[in-house]
Amino acid sequence: MAQSVGIKDVARAAGVSVGTVSNVINRPDTVADETRARVQSAIDRLGYVRSESARQLRAGRSRIMGLLVLDMGNPFFVDVARGAERAARDAGLGVMVCNSAQNAGEEAEYLSLFAEQRVRGVLLTPADATGRNIETFRRHGIPFVLVDRVAEGVTECSVSVDDVAGGALAVRHLVDAGHRSIAYVSGPPGLNQVRDRRTGALNALAEAGLGEGALRELPTERLDVAAGRDAGARLLGLADRPTAVFCANDLLALGLLQAMYAAGVVVPDDLAIVGYDDIEFAAAAAVPLTSVRQPAVTMGAMAAELLLEETEEREGQAAHEHRRVVLQPELVVRRSSLAAR
Repeated sequence: MAQSVGIKDVARAAGVSVGTVSNVINRPDTVADETRARVQSAIDRLGYVRSESARQLRAGRSRIMGLLVLDMGNPFFVDVARGAERAARDAGLGVMVCNSAQNAGEEAEYLSLFAEQRVRGVLLTPADATGRNIETFRRHGIPFVLVDRVAEGVTECSVSVDDVAGGALAVRHLVDAGHRSIAYVSGPPGLNQVRDRRTGALNALAEAGLGEGALRELPTERLDVAAGRDAGARLLGLADRPTAVFCANDLLALGLLQAMYAAGVVVPDDLAIVGYDDIEFAAAAAVPLTSVRQPAVTMGAMAAELLLEETEEREGQAAHEHRRVVLQPELVVRRSSLAAR
């Protein structure tokens, strides 16, 4: 196995001290031209590459930002990552993207990895409903920003979408279309987003003079297409099947749509469907999907900018103040909910 070339090897080959090599790499203007050329020649000849991680540890300042999301299989989080990466790149930083897979144990392992790597900061969409993982990570003193989740205290920043308003948009649209019995295909009950979207749905029903009984919840363990198909099978087994369904995200809605198509249920004539997130596949579905749009790219970019603001040390810059940024959702109406009633 080839041995890696270190700074001592370069110094030996060039006949100079380790300090001189360090100066050539980091402060070349302080080294005489002839010496600098000799050291650079040795670097090129040996193929030396400086250890960026070691330099960062010495400086106490990493050029890597961590991003931990719930599900990289969901295009929504891919868009969040795109926005964060763009903002980080503009600041000369890289992004280490990790996927908790909606699992609190995996989330804890990745947060521990971020601490070991001494990343500049972390963008986090929490999977652990208890908050224990966040409390443990907070002890490391590494700044973090919550993404797609409202910070409950003032100890960190957050960027989220008003999911209560989003849930209300979805169900108000269905009520206005004449539906009086609506199912809510939800997700893991520990996720704030799932609960907030349900709250919004109930608010819209109350506005229309309908009680909680007008909303039939079909919980799922995950927020993916397979869970949507499973919810569709359960929906088909109901004797008093609702005429419309609001899904907690688009992947659930696409799975539900597949189940309805396989069973011969016509969408939207027999069943109206509304999703959430407005991922790219929503518009491209066999029956284009009505969805509540979240500005995912903007969310990721704003979260990264808040983290950069917190970690940057600029002369004359005011002390960082933690902020909770709440963006507004938008209803995008397509054919899946447009049957005349």
